Amino acid sequence: MIDTGDTAWVLVSAALVMLMTPGLALFYGGMVRAKSVLNMMMMSFVSLAVVGVLWVIYGFSLAFDNDAFGGLVGGVGKVGMHDVIGAVAGTIPLSAFAMFQLMFAIITAALLAGAVADRTRFWPWVLFLTLWATFVYFPVAHWTFAVDGVAAAHGGWIVNGIPSWGYRGALDFAGGTAVEINSGFSALALALVLGRRRGWPGEPMRPHNMPAVLLGAGLLWFGWFGFNAGSALSAGELAATAFTATMTASAAGVLAWLLTEQVTDGRPTTLGAASGAIAGLVGITPACGFVDPLGALLIGAVAGAVCALAVRLKFRFRFDDSLDVLALHGVAGLLGTLMIGLVATTRVNKAGGDGLFYGGGWSQLGVQAVAAFATLVYVFLATFVLAIVVKRIVGLRVDPETEADGIDEAEHAETAYDFSSLSGGSDRRERPRKPLQASAQASAGTEG
Repeated sequence: MIDTGDTAWVLVSAALVMLMTPGLALFYGGMVRAKSVLNMMMMSFVSLAVVGVLWVIYGFSLAFDNDAFGGLVGGVGKVGMHDVIGAVAGTIPLSAFAMFQLMFAIITAALLAGAVADRTRFWPWVLFLTLWATFVYFPVAHWTFAVDGVAAAHGGWIVNGIPSWGYRGALDFAGGTAVEINSGFSALALALVLGRRRGWPGEPMRPHNMPAVLLGAGLLWFGWFGFNAGSALSAGELAATAFTATMTASAAGVLAWLLTEQVTDGRPTTLGAASGAIAGLVGITPACGFVDPLGALLIGAVAGAVCALAVRLKFRFRFDDSLDVLALHGVAGLLGTLMIGLVATTRVNKAGGDGLFYGGGWSQLGVQAVAAFATLVYVFLATFVLAIVVKRIVGLRVDPETEADGIDEAEHAETAYDFSSLSGGSDRRERPRKPLQASAQASAGTEG
């Protein structure tokens, strides 16, 4: 039986998650230099189109059909969304579930762009996204999101476990593995393959538009309620619990990041506030349906403080993850996935388990670690190989001259801002005359 309230909630949540991708484009676009802002935003925005098309053709099938190829990915029974229209998943139409999950795939692919800002060619990037979604995201989504009996009978190993191995399923409410660890460590692989920006780290590469960064972060925070609370797939108590945890952890993340900045650098920054909100949101994503508000506060605070320090890793190890995708998503996603083993409680969700702090012992933490590190290793290696393949075949990086001058003109024949009106216009002859002046001059000429 389809529940109209649950269906409405999932559809609204899907729309909220879709809004996160334009929000991410603003967030990323504000953080780069003005000469490459359009390319940065396009690299995120085009994910809506690329992944949206792939999802209908074969992506949903690879992610949510029955196990195939030894359980590494779903089968091909739902290619072209076959038998999706008219089917039911729990209390909602299967098509609503498919669109909700599509938005997860889109935002995850878009996140990768932040690691390679200022130096990536557009069409090779589209090719890379196509390959990455096919060989990285869709398989990992199958492992994490394909719950037995929802879209198909037999789903992925992370969520359902491997009984013959004695491995029970890990807890991941909204994508700590498939979205956050996946994007963070895929971004690291990409940054290593493309290499550092010209002049980095010696040359200042400050954000050019902090209001856009804050607006983008606000849109991400807003959309994240659909991301996390929508993962309950029903308009009930569990959705409210996830909503509460999401707000709580993000607020804690902001304060923890700002306090860390104050201690280490002497000042809290606007960019730090935006980054702290994202770190808290990422950290709570896998845990939001399994922890109480105090657990959410702890996860958000730890994610905010640790990620503020993790940003420094790229300077220490000299890898140019331009917009800190590894620190904000990889590290925070890893923390959130592991901390479920500490602060999860069955008082919140009886389908979960108790973490170490609630008398559950070490077993849940061990299961979480297996899921997290298996995902980390696979996505890093697979992305590294795919990036090298695209780099060797068509080339991913722009030439040095284009990188120095700015990518927007070379790749898109556009610029984000028209500064010509601010350049003075000193030649009065080129200025349009006012109607009154023109009329007076015309009259004087007639009289002469």
